[in-house]
Amino acid sequence: MIPIKDGEISSTVYRLIRDHMYSETVDVLTNAFTEFRQTRPMLSLLGFCYYQMRDFVSAADCYEELTRLHPSVDQYRFYYAMSLYRANLFEEALKVSSQIESQELETQIKKLKMTIKFGQNDLVGAEMYLDQCPSSDHDVIVNHGCLLFKRGLYEEALRKFAVASQLCSNKSQSVYNMAVCNYRLKNYGEAVKLVAETIRATLVEHPELAVRSCAMEADIQAFGDVDTLRKTSLIEAFNLEMACTYMSRQISESRSALDRLSVRSENSWDPVTMHNKALLCINTNPTESLQRLQYLLQQDSFPAETFPNLLLAFIKYDFYDMTADVLAENSDLVYRYLTPYQYDFLDAVITRQISPEESYHKLDKMISKLVESIQKATQQVEEGKRMIDEELAHKGLLEYEDSLTKYTAVLMQQAKIHWDLENFERAEKIFQSSYDICSEDDCWKLNLAHVLFMQGNKFQEATDFYEAVVKKNYDNLLDVSAIVLANLCVSYAITGHMSEAEELIRKIEKEELQSFYHNPDRLTYHSCIVNLVIGTMYCTQGNYEFGIMRVIHSLQPYNKKLGVETWYYTKRCFLSLIECLAKHMILVNDTVLQKCLDFLEDCENNGYDITSQGSPNTSDPIQSARHSVTYEARKLKSLLLQIM
Repeated sequence: MIPIKDGEISSTVYRLIRDHMYSETVDVLTNAFTEFRQTRPMLSLLGFCYYQMRDFVSAADCYEELTRLHPSVDQYRFYYAMSLYRANLFEEALKVSSQIESQELETQIKKLKMTIKFGQNDLVGAEMYLDQCPSSDHDVIVNHGCLLFKRGLYEEALRKFAVASQLCSNKSQSVYNMAVCNYRLKNYGEAVKLVAETIRATLVEHPELAVRSCAMEADIQAFGDVDTLRKTSLIEAFNLEMACTYMSRQISESRSALDRLSVRSENSWDPVTMHNKALLCINTNPTESLQRLQYLLQQDSFPAETFPNLLLAFIKYDFYDMTADVLAENSDLVYRYLTPYQYDFLDAVITRQISPEESYHKLDKMISKLVESIQKATQQVEEGKRMIDEELAHKGLLEYEDSLTKYTAVLMQQAKIHWDLENFERAEKIFQSSYDICSEDDCWKLNLAHVLFMQGNKFQEATDFYEAVVKKNYDNLLDVSAIVLANLCVSYAITGHMSEAEELIRKIEKEELQSFYHNPDRLTYHSCIVNLVIGTMYCTQGNYEFGIMRVIHSLQPYNKKLGVETWYYTKRCFLSLIECLAKHMILVNDTVLQKCLDFLEDCENNGYDITSQGSPNTSDPIQSARHSVTYEARKLKSLLLQIM
């Protein structure tokens, strides 16, 4: 509670409003003026503060009471309708706005009705109200652009937003809209440039905001005024930058863009930021990412991409039952947010649980249609070039890229049916049959490399495909999947190129050190996984001295590398070592055995709070302790001492 001197209540209230401290203002008003709660000044101030706090339901309650007390003041009724609209109560907002007869507010009412219809996805109704507004009005031009954008006419929308940006001194919003159009047109480079321009324009318009911004070449550490921030396009701009770089597979840049928003507490994240954060962390922290996407799906409003991305994430991690449950529980969202291709794709993949043959047949039908689309788009590109029609060629190129992306996804699922059956030769044939279409696609190269690697006798061929992808990202190895780097190192080792493997490992460790220097809280497991895989490989070949030392090295430092997954694979190597020693199948140097004991003691000291994989959920402290890394490391140490 803010201390207030006698006689200074009113000045304190207006000072708090001036400083955008709306929550504190509400506290003062509700505690100091309880007997005046239903008065006009009190309700007006509370309604304004609630609206600025984005508590639109409470704001609507205040303005509803004001319209009852002062029915002749149309301004209150307009604010009431605005609050209902922002609370997504579209029907109620439309009803209230239709009751306003003020000539002064006529244009504003038509604009509000247009936005309500737009929110209801009634584009015909929205256009009807928009046509009744002055065509030269800046807001009307922007709204026309929004309608065109909603209809998928991104190039026409881009032209409207470009005109709007010339008519208003506050042009950051229009520039941002232009960036979004370029994103939809897959002009990611141009979109990023416009994002930078949006940030510059916003900081000129709102110098009170302190933003860590590459565009401004400043190293400012946090946002200054969160309330002002919400009124600008900065949050949207950083999220759009993340999306552009993510689609361009520039993961480091994506993470950097999103980190500028993550300086806020998670409780203050908007739905788009939370969605993008989940998407960016889906490979490193899938559990948390899936929880965030599921949380968003339970809210009244969420990004349209949330629903399909949640389902595809479930598919990625083979949670087919959960995918089917979410589809069944949200049948109304299926038709709203899933394209026919996405629905057919999910249906075909889920079917694999019941009938792999039927699933394969469904995927094959999808591939046939997509091949036709690819051929049609290719002809369109060639025709555009022949007729010197850049627009036609560009449109054909976009359709080609879209069809190719879909084709690759379907192809991967077809190959996965054989992968799950460990029929790697058949999976290789599926990839080879699509060579003419996908040979330049990195995803295709990596999955073919995995199939070749798993056959056990084609490591050189696998190396060629792995190298093609890794060398393309050699300056940002942490953006490459850790298992890809690990498999490449193993292939190097098996084919006698150990020096290349060592050089690659040193490069990974160097990048991890640089990453830790710039962001100490970020956990990276690339060098850990690489060394763990190499160590496991040597252990399976009987070279336990070299293999175990690699495994030990992989978990250092323990506070960064020791976890549920890494310990699971580490203890398997140690159990294999102990079994071979007990059966007198191998001899191990005493120095190596002593290092094993020291390592297990270190794991015992650092693994008390880390549960072992597959441990049951229990509130019993004794049972919990027995399913920890500490307990298992102590048991392994005991077994090793008995053998020694």
